[in-house]
Amino acid sequence: MGFKKKDNQNYYTPIRRAILNHGLIEPGDKVAIGMSGGKDSTSLLYFLDRVKRDRRLGFDFDIVPISLDMAFGMDIKPMKEFVASLGYQLEVVPTNISTVVFDIKKERSPCSLCAKLRRGILNKRAKELGCNKLALGHHLDDAIETFFMNFLFHGKMASFDPITYLSNVDLTVIRPLIYLEEKAIIKLVNREELPIIFNPCPVDKKTKREEVKGVISTLSESYPDIRQKFIQGMEQGSMDNFWVKSFKMEDKN
Repeated sequence: MGFKKKDNQNYYTPIRRAILNHGLIEPGDKVAIGMSGGKDSTSLLYFLDRVKRDRRLGFDFDIVPISLDMAFGMDIKPMKEFVASLGYQLEVVPTNISTVVFDIKKERSPCSLCAKLRRGILNKRAKELGCNKLALGHHLDDAIETFFMNFLFHGKMASFDPITYLSNVDLTVIRPLIYLEEKAIIKLVNREELPIIFNPCPVDKKTKREEVKGVISTLSESYPDIRQKFIQGMEQGSMDNFWVKSFKMEDKN
């Protein structure tokens, strides 16, 4: 299925603009996609597959879906079937992350350690599979939430970068959904009935990020275009001063 006219405006245009504005995907790239089973990473695969099939970028690139088994006992069969329906094979990497974080380390604030372990394993496997880029499902709402978290909790005015080169592993992390609002992703997931896997993490939806999400939701009631104004601020401001090249997304699944 290709993009419909309305899809071009709502989905394809912001994704294509992000890719071209920041050089996220280039000819011949082998792009790993971190798949958690949540709506964002599932939508990311859906979108990039459509972009690849429609060849609207004018060049070809490869896609390699990768999922980490966090040892939570998740049923990932629906995700495997969805990936296979698009013509790919899901690379599943077994880990003991949940055991390390909750049983061995017994972290009171586990998100930071969990994110660090996930990044390390995902980056390593992507390189082993010959990928030069790793796509993550962070969207516009994630970017603005990160900005407010930095501001409120650390006194910094910054968010993560749409593209980050990791010199220690020779891998480039990209975020093709950076201009796409979360509500558009939710609408797409419901419309296309994309499979979403329940996250059994005991601290899911109980983080500071969820608190900030509520703050932004309240602000958007008075200022409906706050997200688009955020994009405008990013694009018109100094990227080098705004973006944080190595910012850690600690609460994002």
